[in-house]
Amino acid sequence: MLAVESLTVAYGGLTALAGVSLAVRAGQFVSIVGPNGAGKTTLFKAISGTVRTSGGSIRFEDQDLLAVAPSQRAHFGIAHVPEGRQVFASMSVLENLEMGAYPHAGRQAWAHNLERIFALFPVLAERRGQAAGTLSGGEQQMLAIGRGIASSPRLLMLDEPSMGLAPVVADLIFERIGELHRDGLTILLVEQRVAEAVQSCDFGYVLETGRVVLEGTHETLLADDRIRSFYLGM
Repeated sequence: MLAVESLTVAYGGLTALAGVSLAVRAGQFVSIVGPNGAGKTTLFKAISGTVRTSGGSIRFEDQDLLAVAPSQRAHFGIAHVPEGRQVFASMSVLENLEMGAYPHAGRQAWAHNLERIFALFPVLAERRGQAAGTLSGGEQQMLAIGRGIASSPRLLMLDEPSMGLAPVVADLIFERIGELHRDGLTILLVEQRVAEAVQSCDFGYVLETGRVVLEGTHETLLADDRIRSFYLGM
């Protein structure tokens, strides 16, 4: 479904990504883990088109994404739930979800998707008329994920969905992400909670200083001594 080949991104002479390659097959749950500054968020921004690339390729099925304007990429079925949630604070919960439904597929399936979102996150149904900026951090994260689902994505990209959340809330978010995957949605996750990210995924990549240093199934990653000691503290 998604193929990234030898991707390079540089900011002001500093290389954020250096020849990164990865693949996501339809129906997979793929996790990308690594320390702060590894280039994980930059990778997502490159796929979404909000940063320029200086080398390599990104293909979504048979489409060269680098030849597609960033504003059009969501119409191909790619939803990016950004780091830090970035909800529209002055708009209501329902208005935020309506913004997510802008792509063609989202507009066509609005009623179905809204029912699905409210089933996953009942608190959003209760607060549909409330300004998004008045929600708790966990509720805003639920809203950000719901906004992604509203677009009827074929690929849901989640950037640090547990950031800044209490452990019990983060656990709930991971449960809902797992539920989405079991329902058949393809997931690409960037996450610093390495244990949950690796245990949940079908396949994972470890990114450090802009390079992929390790990849494999979740069994392979969990058995790797470097992952166990450096990331899991085992």
